Amino acid sequence: MRRLLARRMKFHLLGAFVVSVGCATLYKFIVAEPRKRAYAEYYKSYDPMKDFEAMKAAGVLECAPPK
Repeated sequence: MRRLLARRMKFHLLGAFVVSVGCATLYKFIVAEPRKRAYAEYYKSYDPMKDFEAMKAAGVLECAPPK
């Protein structure tokens, strides 16, 4: 029974490290990368002046009243 805790702790620390690295990797490739691609695709065709004019026409902006 000597050093049982030390042996078990080495095993559990290694396991926890492997699981955390695996989760981080899965998050990166399943969530983060598709999100980056979606934002890049959105901003390829985004026209801020067109969006501004639409908000201005809708009366959303106080600084630019609709005409």
